[in-house]
Amino acid sequence: MELDQVVTAPRDLADLALSAARLAATDATGRRRRGLELSTKSSATDLVTDADRAAEAIIVEHLLAARPHDGVLGEEGGEHRGTSGVRWIIDPIDGTTNFVYDIWAWGVSIGAEVDGRMVAGAVVVPGTDTEFHAAEGEGAYEGDHRLHLGQAAALATSLVGTGFSYDADRRARQGRVVAQLLPRVRDIRRMGAASVDLCAVAAGRLDAYFEAGLQPWDLAAGGLIATEAGASVTNLQGRPLPADPSSSTVVACHPERAGALLALLNECGAEHV
Repeated sequence: MELDQVVTAPRDLADLALSAARLAATDATGRRRRGLELSTKSSATDLVTDADRAAEAIIVEHLLAARPHDGVLGEEGGEHRGTSGVRWIIDPIDGTTNFVYDIWAWGVSIGAEVDGRMVAGAVVVPGTDTEFHAAEGEGAYEGDHRLHLGQAAALATSLVGTGFSYDADRRARQGRVVAQLLPRVRDIRRMGAASVDLCAVAAGRLDAYFEAGLQPWDLAAGGLIATEAGASVTNLQGRPLPADPSSSTVVACHPERAGALLALLNECGAEHV
């Protein structure tokens, strides 16, 4: 039996994800300094760069060199089916617009699922020199520091993160939700990278986060990291997220505030986004 068909312990997968993310982050940072080649995808505001594609290639090469029978789902390169039961879900540069504008809030995000269940993940954020990682049942970490959610903040004093679609009509609906929500919470933050936002919830830098239309690679690693830190990560109905989260609004927060936050978001019209 091949080695990669045996070693599927979540911690081993998290360590491999972290090493791949570090390599990709280093390469992307160098390419950013040298100058980028830009193009667009779903709309004129949806940017992609040569660094995104190069980072994904680096990640895939590193992962499959160690585990050649695994599957891969990448934002830029599509899907490669494997036979081991492990699939890697990759966002090579989450927050590409921030990356292009040299704003710190971007990261390399890599998650691993086993038979459809997320078990490991890593998010490297070069702009703050931080590394987040988690293994199922073993907790979430920022570097060597284990993350635990603190005391639940009241909604009125909660700092809430969100994000917006590249589709203009959906973005307008999201803006109306934020306008209704803003007077009801401490403040809103829009950092522009879902994986970074989810890690911020895990680390206590945001009290909550919600966003509609995430893709699997946006959620994979960050969602597990937030969950392992003790957060509730669900859809607007408080149920587990589907395999394709784009049809749902993702909500992450302290479990003690989940019911109240879900009710408030629905009151503000989030179910119509």
